Amino acid sequence: MQSTDLGNKESGKLWHRKPSPAARDGIIVNIIHSTSDYLPKVLRFLNVAFDSSGDCLIAGDHQGNIYVFDLYGNRFNLVQRTAQACTALAFNLRRKSEFLVALADYSIKCFDTVTKELVSWMRGHESSVFSISVHASGRYAITTSSDTAQLWDLDTFQRKRKLNILQSVGIQKVFFLPLSNTILSCFKDNSIFAWECDTLSCKYQLPAPPESSSILYKVFAVTRDGRILAAGGKSNHLHLWCLEAKQLFRIIQMPTKVRAIRHLEFLPDSFDAGSNQVLGALSQDGIMRFVNIQTCKLLFEIGSLDEGISSSVISPHGRYIASIMENGSLNIYSVQALTQEINKPPPPLVKVIEDLPKSKLNSGGLKMKVTSGRVQRPAKSRENKMQARILKQDLTGNFENKENEMSDGLNKKRLQILLKGYGEYPTKYRMFIWRSLLQLPENHTAFSSLVDKGVHVSFLNLQKKYPIKSRKLLRVLQRTLSALAHWSAIFSDTPYLPLLAFPFVKLFQNNQLICFEVVATLIINWCQHWFEYFPNPPINILSMIENVLAFHDKELLQHFIDHDITSQLYAWPLLETIFSEVLTREEWLKLFDNVFSNHPSFLLMTVVAYNTCSRAPLLSCSLKDDFEYFFHHRNNLDISVVIREVYHLMDTTPTDIHPDGKLNAFMALTKGQYPVFNQYPKFIVDYQTQERERIRNDELDFLRERQMVEDMQAEVDQQRVEDEAWYQKQELLRKAEETRREMLLREEEKMVQQRQRLASVKRELKVKEMHLQDATRRRFLKLQQDQREMELRRLNDEIERKVHMRDQEIATTAKDLEMRHLELESQKRLYEKNLIRNHEAVAKEMREDADAYRRKVDLEEHMFHKLIEAGQTQNEKTQKLIEENLAEAEQACLNADWRIQALHKQRCDDLQRNECYREMAKLLRENRRKETEVLNAMVGEGAKKWEEAKEKDFHLKSEKKASTLSDASRKWFLEKELDDAIEHAEHPYRTGPRCRSRQASSSSLPRTSQLNDTSEVDSSTHISLNQRRVQWDTMEQDLMERVRNLRQRLAAQARNPRRTPHLLAA
Repeated sequence: MQSTDLGNKESGKLWHRKPSPAARDGIIVNIIHSTSDYLPKVLRFLNVAFDSSGDCLIAGDHQGNIYVFDLYGNRFNLVQRTAQACTALAFNLRRKSEFLVALADYSIKCFDTVTKELVSWMRGHESSVFSISVHASGRYAITTSSDTAQLWDLDTFQRKRKLNILQSVGIQKVFFLPLSNTILSCFKDNSIFAWECDTLSCKYQLPAPPESSSILYKVFAVTRDGRILAAGGKSNHLHLWCLEAKQLFRIIQMPTKVRAIRHLEFLPDSFDAGSNQVLGALSQDGIMRFVNIQTCKLLFEIGSLDEGISSSVISPHGRYIASIMENGSLNIYSVQALTQEINKPPPPLVKVIEDLPKSKLNSGGLKMKVTSGRVQRPAKSRENKMQARILKQDLTGNFENKENEMSDGLNKKRLQILLKGYGEYPTKYRMFIWRSLLQLPENHTAFSSLVDKGVHVSFLNLQKKYPIKSRKLLRVLQRTLSALAHWSAIFSDTPYLPLLAFPFVKLFQNNQLICFEVVATLIINWCQHWFEYFPNPPINILSMIENVLAFHDKELLQHFIDHDITSQLYAWPLLETIFSEVLTREEWLKLFDNVFSNHPSFLLMTVVAYNTCSRAPLLSCSLKDDFEYFFHHRNNLDISVVIREVYHLMDTTPTDIHPDGKLNAFMALTKGQYPVFNQYPKFIVDYQTQERERIRNDELDFLRERQMVEDMQAEVDQQRVEDEAWYQKQELLRKAEETRREMLLREEEKMVQQRQRLASVKRELKVKEMHLQDATRRRFLKLQQDQREMELRRLNDEIERKVHMRDQEIATTAKDLEMRHLELESQKRLYEKNLIRNHEAVAKEMREDADAYRRKVDLEEHMFHKLIEAGQTQNEKTQKLIEENLAEAEQACLNADWRIQALHKQRCDDLQRNECYREMAKLLRENRRKETEVLNAMVGEGAKKWEEAKEKDFHLKSEKKASTLSDASRKWFLEKELDDAIEHAEHPYRTGPRCRSRQASSSSLPRTSQLNDTSEVDSSTHISLNQRRVQWDTMEQDLMERVRNLRQRLAAQARNPRRTPHLLAA
């Protein structure tokens, strides 16, 4: 078992020699991670996951270091340091280089193993994530914690759905079923639900397990086809559910020493179509047992009580098992090595009975020992000693001589007999037999030292001469040829070496060590004396072939001589390509089964046999091109016939011309270090090497000088380009400057024109404003004149109406006085008529009172509106003044902006502009002085208007006082008239004199009032029309009051005469 310590290295090899796991434990490599600090400690691995290919896995330790282990490329790399422990790992199936990692801070991050950069950061969990399941398409992923499971979209790394559950029912595991669109959720109450991934609708629920074997499920596993679900927990029972039938179909009872199942996983097989039959169960003792779920047979175990397993993961193709041990290390197991005892062929049915030695037969009774073995076939030989040797049993129990025994327990003679019988070795065991026949030492250290020297200079451009489509095959061929060139210098100059090695490289491309040693063994044994005439073809070897051909087929050789065809044309192309050009793969393998099983001269005899078996088409050829084509292309020839001919030539060729007399017997490579190969003219190789080195140095000098010249030319070109660019830039700047200058001039002209237009527009607006103000003033004056004329006309109409009404009232009063006498005489007859008339008089009086009140309200409202109009006029003037001030301020701001711009643009012409500025400043001062005068005049006008408004307000107050006095006089008059009416009602017979006196007083009252009115009119000629209207209203009110008093008295007199008839009757 190999052990690798990662230490502080970020990359390196997993193993330095090819691992050969034993069938006992099957461990390929044990990986530990220890620090080299002052106090060294071992960092424990926590999680591990395989990618979809199964040849690469990722692992993370408790300090957040995440490593990628490439089992195929024998490399490890540190891809990320998260600085916190990882709780779950998973590869992203869609993007092969990305993986997901759940961290201790409850977040999930996605990293790239190639760029080692963070791709995305997903948050949402509130507890530790212990499981990550990725959909088969790689688009979705499910992360599971103890309280929730969340579905993520890996294209946008956004959360799609969230599974919330009650705290009393926890989650055991939520994962995708393989090869389906179904999500399986397993809870702590043993309930298992299946959900549709797209719609998240529940498809089905598995029934509860039987009470006889009811366990709390803790761990789950599903076969690759998604048909069988295995569940286990704190019991030695395993439940197998059929998800198609949705029922429990089998219960497996583990051994009694198993008390709980910590992990379950099916072991994939390449030939079971996903219906996995082997289930691995990790128990509480740290041992993972693999059982067949059909036969319930324990197949093998990994782990032990001393080195227990904490968790384990199986690769998708079922070749490797990665287990995290309880001590924190990581073990990689080979499933092939673990199942070697299971997959070995059954024992043979034929048993061999062995005889005891004669000494034992003489000394004791007859004993027979029966052992399992193969049926022995007696070999056909000319001597009878061979059969006796086969049946003879030595003390060790071997049937063959030690010289025919090989290290792997195979017998060369038996293999030759088998080969002659079947013509080839079994395909399944061919590579194993070849390795045994060639006795390969597998010197890992020596081969690694050759490989570590890198690619040889002679094969750097190998792909140009041999364009191989497969990059892997080209890389292996390049490494093998480089190792051969580093082993011996002759091979760096051998032009046909790639043709010689390519068939073996293609055959052993997955094991470069075996490929190198097979080619090296071939060169040492079957290519003897090939390099003595280097760089020419091996003339001595070709002479041997020509001698044998001359002995067995003189006619064919003479045909070659007649057409000037030498052995370099009919023998050397076959040797330098070792028949790979003229044979198919199966024919070539069949041929080399015989070549490796015989003497090295067998290969030379094969060349002769190939020619003799093809004598008919060769004799028909007469052109050299036809011969060349024949020996470089496949021909219609049976390889079995050729091999039989080779054996015939080996047996019938005389000893003096037989190649085995000139060639040494087979000699295997030495163990530890490879033998020195110097069977070539060293001075030629050294001379060629020196010449090549000299040519290479000359080429390097030439390349260096050419590079220098190219650099200088590039610098000159760069300088020229920079100069051209600079000149172009300067030209562009000059043109741009001229363009900008022209644009500035045009902009200045436009600005001047705009200012002129703005000034003309301002003048026009000012003129229009003045015209509008004049028109508004005239319109306002005309409106005031019209209003006053209308007021005068209304007052005249009112006076005329009131005079007419007064005349009517006076006439009515006279008629009433005349009718009073008639009423007094006919009070009895006209009582009802008088009552109706009195009622009408009362209603009329009420209407008159309402009219008087309305007129009073109209008067007051008119005065109030006048006051409001005066205030509005003042407000409008003030607003207008403020607007003018604002306009002047805006004009001042515009002037200031214009002056600032002018100062900035015309700084060069200081003298002329200073004069302009002085003139403009003078004009501005005059303008400001005039504006100040206008403002002062407007302020004075405003003060006058306020004084006029105050005078009008004073007049309004005086009118109000007059109205108050008139109201008081009316009240006093009404009270006095009311007292008189009451007194007249109490003493009706005293009314005569009082009536006359009252009439006299009443008759005198109008005259007095008239005199007072005339005097008031004469004294108030300077009062306005409004005051006159108030006086007329007062006079009107007095007249109406008098009329009402007169009607009241008449009504009282009409009521009092009722009592006089009664008094007279008494």
